[in-house]
Amino acid sequence: MASRQGDMPALESGTSSGLFAAMSSPIGMTRRNISYDEHMDAPMHSPPPDLTVNILWKDPVIPQHKFRNNAEEGESGAKLTTFEAAVPAKSPVPVVKAKATSLMSSLMIKQTQENLQKFEHQAGLTDTGYSPHKGLSAEETRFHRLADGTLPKLRMPSGDFKEDRLTTSAQSTPSGTPCVTPSVTPSVTPCVSPHTSPALSRRSWFQLSPAPFLTTPELSSPNPNTDMGGNEGGGGERWSFFGTRSVVQKSPTDPGSDTSTGIFAYLNYRVPRTRKEIFETLVKGLQRLEYRGYDSAGIAVDGPNKTTTDISGNTICLIKKKGKVKALDEELYKKDSLDLDDELCTHFGLAHTRWATHGEPSALNSHPHRSDKDNEFVVIHNGIITNYKELKEYLITKGYEFESETDTEVIPKLIKYVYDNRESDSVTFSTLVERVIQQLEGAFALVFKSRHFPGAAVSTRRGSPLLIGVRSEHELLTEHIPIQYNSVQEKNSHNRPDCSNSINSVGDGRAVEYYFASDASAIIEHTNKVLYLEDNDIAVVTGGKLSIHRLNRQAGEDPVRAIQTLQMELQQIMKGNFDAFMQKEIFEQPESVFNTMRGRICFDSNTVVLGGLKDHLKEIKRCRRLIMIGCGTSFHAAVATRQILEELTELPVMVELASDFLDRNTPVFRDDVCFYISQSGETADTLMALRYCKERGALTVGITNTVGSSICRETDCGVHINAGPEIGVASTKAYTSQFVALIMFGLMMSEDRLSLQKRRLEIISCLRVLPELIKKVLSLDDKIKAIANELYQQKSLLVMGRGFNYATCLEGALKIKEITYMHSEGILAGELKHGPLALIDKHMPVIMVIMKDACYTKCQNALQQVTARAGRPIILCCQDDPEVTRDAYQTIELPHTVDCLQGILSVIPLQLLSFHLAVLRGFDVDCPRNLAKSVTVE
Repeated sequence: MASRQGDMPALESGTSSGLFAAMSSPIGMTRRNISYDEHMDAPMHSPPPDLTVNILWKDPVIPQHKFRNNAEEGESGAKLTTFEAAVPAKSPVPVVKAKATSLMSSLMIKQTQENLQKFEHQAGLTDTGYSPHKGLSAEETRFHRLADGTLPKLRMPSGDFKEDRLTTSAQSTPSGTPCVTPSVTPSVTPCVSPHTSPALSRRSWFQLSPAPFLTTPELSSPNPNTDMGGNEGGGGERWSFFGTRSVVQKSPTDPGSDTSTGIFAYLNYRVPRTRKEIFETLVKGLQRLEYRGYDSAGIAVDGPNKTTTDISGNTICLIKKKGKVKALDEELYKKDSLDLDDELCTHFGLAHTRWATHGEPSALNSHPHRSDKDNEFVVIHNGIITNYKELKEYLITKGYEFESETDTEVIPKLIKYVYDNRESDSVTFSTLVERVIQQLEGAFALVFKSRHFPGAAVSTRRGSPLLIGVRSEHELLTEHIPIQYNSVQEKNSHNRPDCSNSINSVGDGRAVEYYFASDASAIIEHTNKVLYLEDNDIAVVTGGKLSIHRLNRQAGEDPVRAIQTLQMELQQIMKGNFDAFMQKEIFEQPESVFNTMRGRICFDSNTVVLGGLKDHLKEIKRCRRLIMIGCGTSFHAAVATRQILEELTELPVMVELASDFLDRNTPVFRDDVCFYISQSGETADTLMALRYCKERGALTVGITNTVGSSICRETDCGVHINAGPEIGVASTKAYTSQFVALIMFGLMMSEDRLSLQKRRLEIISCLRVLPELIKKVLSLDDKIKAIANELYQQKSLLVMGRGFNYATCLEGALKIKEITYMHSEGILAGELKHGPLALIDKHMPVIMVIMKDACYTKCQNALQQVTARAGRPIILCCQDDPEVTRDAYQTIELPHTVDCLQGILSVIPLQLLSFHLAVLRGFDVDCPRNLAKSVTVE
């Protein structure tokens, strides 16, 4: 194609007329630079993959139009890429083309590379010598510079350099994270996506920060998304996130962390506690975390003072045990060397439940892990360290001995190495931790204790949740803690002499207690004042004061951490009169569903308002498609509501398993809206899918049950389902609340559609009576238990349905698999003749869901096929349905409601059935084998 230079106006910097072109970040990094066409209903498609040129019109009447990517030949015959702002043929506006050739790109990249090289030279990164360590080999010199905190690179024995996260004026972030910097100096930072495929590799992953001759409106104007969300009705929490949509707050380079393990630590400062009371507090904290799944447990406490090589005479005692927390509790009282009545005014104790990922379940592999035989440093870890093998190899060459098979053990050994090679005795505990975590790759929540720093606690996180509870009889001086940035280049405006940077209970020397935990359920019985740590925060408690440290400040980062008040109550995490948490949560569903709707649906005016989405509603309505992403039960909630969402929104709805979504490198565009559904908000695959889509500019929406979770913080907006704490591993009430939340989203989207008003009113009227209908279903518990008595010795079970009830079959089969260990399979009844029918005989238990909806006749046909093969189906059907009950072996008759809500009523009998089957088979309902509540390992 010949170049049409005559059509392109001159682009002159400094002029006030004509067209101004600005080179921005790659696709999706600066979302509003290229907006939807305000005069067109059709959504805008993705801009060119290699480079984005923003057209800023002087005349606001002229719209911003779609881009066209053409390949043209330059004078040398080489193909040059040209981007055109194409105007429809009927528009009176003349065709204008803004050309950005590869020559311009190469010049800018060359300039930014020169600036980066200049920075590296100034930072000493190219310097091979280091005077404080003369006489050492190059390898030893570099590792000693690590101990000094002066070297951001770590050399492994293999001879390869391991790039650490280096923070410069072009802020480097973990792999795959968009890098946005307010600096005006052009800089290039490679950001390679962990999911980059050949099809996507043509997209430029270099971030071009705005130069003086360019402009980026996103960085120069206030962010309209800050503190977006609003009160989601009924006392719901605000959906908050930090930074702008152009900044992805991504933490781990690792796919996920093992947050199924439990962290609990207790520090009493000037609050006298006997060692027995400390033991009881630590054990009780672990018991609150048992539901997360574990196979061993351990604690670390101060030992009796005695003569040791340590000048201060402090000792640390480790007690670890394979099996349940109860076994650990019994072991504690067998330690004759520990005086249980010894009163400790200030003490810091660690406790941990481990779920094996590296190494078999054993006392040796359980946490806390130690630095050496003298227990100079001990640590509890929640997560996975992906580069532990390289670290372990190096430390072994330096004489450090490892005694476990875990990845965690490299952490205490590494901090011991850094401590032994410190430049002076004035190095603080928090500085040692800072230097260690800069060398760790993966995801982690860590709590450190050291006998060199008695009474001090240091904790940090990256990717794994960690919160700190604060308890004091006195009023706290502040509930907002400014972050202390340790980098010379970064200064927090809040770090002023007159500003309190730490919590102190009404002056020095006052009593205060701190509780560190991976879950609020372990803290709520002690205090409702909690502080949620963000990724790369380092929380330090010294002398009873809590402060938050970070190495550097990133663009869009909140410089303050606020103490929040938990709305959870202790009775919510207690079993009450029920035999198991799962049973309690099944019977809580009338209340949990009501709480999901409370304050969001006005039944008088038939309106639905989701506060966290209302400010983004216009953008969602103009998207090209909805993508629902989840795992397990959350995935089934998306399947259950897909049909009604397509009907109400009139948009195509994709439902994706997060792991498969990532495996396929699924194409995602900036005009997609992606929903991330997770009870805990910490599911690893769902989090990875969130970051994958955010890199590509899609609007991200979270549906979670946990305030302050990673999905809650990293999405642009979302909905808290308000189902209350769910302790049982098998999700029950969270499923029905997710179901209702997605239905409400569809109702809100269709509010202005006249043709859908009759359908909307029918759904809203049925939602009004839904809690009462759930109570009627729960009243069938005795009949369901009788059916379980006939089935509990079976080895397999099939669950069939179609239409709105297909998701019910999938979810019911999953519940049976999870806690009864029976093989069960959810089958689409329409696929019966394509294979599953071969399984049917008089010995195969079959459950069929046949409701009076659009698929009723088709389901009856499937029933006839089952009975013709001597099958004995147990049927979930509507009340007063003689046609179905005539051919059934057993029936469970349910109240009738609108078709799209029937799945909520039909799944509850399957939840009850799975519970009774597990009890009859003698299994632990709340803690099934091999499973954990929060699945955060990819």
